[in-house]
Amino acid sequence: MTQNKTALICGSLAFDKIMQYHGRFGEALLADQLHKVNVSFLVPTLRTEYGGCSANVAYNLNMLGGDPLIMATIGQDGGEYMERFAQLGIETRAIRKIASAYTAQCFVTADLDGNQINAFHPGAMEHSQELYAGDVGQVAIAIIGPDGREGMVKHAADCAALGIPFMFDPGQQLPRFDGAELIRFIDQATYLAANDYEFELLMDRTGLTLPEIASRLEALIVTRGAQGSEIYAGGERHLIPAVTAEKVVDPTGCGDAYRAGLLYGITEGFDWPTTGRLASLMGALKIAHQGGQNHAFTRDEIATRFHAAFGYAF
Repeated sequence: MTQNKTALICGSLAFDKIMQYHGRFGEALLADQLHKVNVSFLVPTLRTEYGGCSANVAYNLNMLGGDPLIMATIGQDGGEYMERFAQLGIETRAIRKIASAYTAQCFVTADLDGNQINAFHPGAMEHSQELYAGDVGQVAIAIIGPDGREGMVKHAADCAALGIPFMFDPGQQLPRFDGAELIRFIDQATYLAANDYEFELLMDRTGLTLPEIASRLEALIVTRGAQGSEIYAGGERHLIPAVTAEKVVDPTGCGDAYRAGLLYGITEGFDWPTTGRLASLMGALKIAHQGGQNHAFTRDEIATRFHAAFGYAF
């Protein structure tokens, strides 16, 4: 009997609209007039990127040869995204179209100094609580990433009730939850993944220490950028080295690529050092490319790079 290795990916689906302003915001904003701002920026360049945490994770897990199943909401304008999933061979049966809303979209305007002015429209993402993990069939693991607030709460409760082990990955949505809610997530989850800033905020909100949080989970994963990452599991602390990227182009989606490596390692039964190293490699491969889903590697190419970085095969 073939072992079920399907990973349920709960999180946002979004379009990212990236605009470049060829000046400096500071030159257009008057310090003594910020109470009545009325400015316009000419943006000669505009590109649209496929984004959203669930899609980014699924894209990378699919690249590894895993079996991602996205559970998310998409808007009336999501036809092109659905066609893309079909071309990639990513299962879409758990994606629901919300005809009355647009797909979540982030509008990013950057200036010559790298400063950004962002506007985020959640759109269909705010309907994610209408989805139910029990409707998707058998899965081996789930990840609950940034999504509509109520959807994240519901998916965690549903996975816990259904006995589905899941990774809690609050990301940029973490500030929307209070301490009691975050403790409930931790107690329901099997794994928790956060970057170092998010984890400091998590400890501050919950009043729990790192050892206290780790003791409630099978594994706690804290990423620290170029300093690598740490995995706390079974009373042990595994230091995971960062993989040197060929070049540093765009960090967008690097955390999602890392989490795809974690999910693959867990479903394949790898030990934590190997799982963490694969996750680290996936982040390094992504950062060398613009956008969250423009890097493309075969599983064999990833395996070759893993061997070159760590001296053994996964």
